[in-house]
Amino acid sequence: MNDALLTASKPELLDKEGDRTLRGLLYDYFAFGRSLEACREIFAGFVDLSPTQYLILIAIKNSTAEEPMGVNQVAERLYLSGAFVTNEINKLVSDGLLEKSPHPEDGRRVQLALAQRGMSLLIRLAALQRPVNDALFSMLTREEFKVLSQLLSRLASNADNALKLAEHARATLKLQEDQNASRAKAPKLRQKRPAARHGPL
Repeated sequence: MNDALLTASKPELLDKEGDRTLRGLLYDYFAFGRSLEACREIFAGFVDLSPTQYLILIAIKNSTAEEPMGVNQVAERLYLSGAFVTNEINKLVSDGLLEKSPHPEDGRRVQLALAQRGMSLLIRLAALQRPVNDALFSMLTREEFKVLSQLLSRLASNADNALKLAEHARATLKLQEDQNASRAKAPKLRQKRPAARHGPL
């Protein structure tokens, strides 16, 4: 394969057929991701929540007394901005699904917990989630599931760096292309011929 067409350069991502295996992995990942997104929307709609609100409730459900969740912890766990998560949490508190309480060690922070209404909603939702999640991951052994969980955690933690690189590289390449296009369009200046020299009269 022409190296100029490769979509990766790390040897670990390439084989004798170039980047064909990488592309196949991404096609499969996108297909599975679309299914996950669709399932998330079905779950959220079942209990009249937005997909993000659904994720927030699930994340807080999985917090512990030893590691209670505040706004920042929820945002970090879901890889979302703090401002966006704050707005969604305030809606959930207003709807009586979440409760806020002062952090016992830091008065500037709050702890989040499910209200009784939020707990009842998630119990109702779990009856739908169980068979769907079982089907999504039914082909995995326990060991394969653990490996997948670890790999996805590592990939997700690095995704922001890759996104920032993509934005920077796009801007740099676009600037280079614009500069090259400008040079190609610039009129070429004619060189002045030196004035003829006349000998002494």
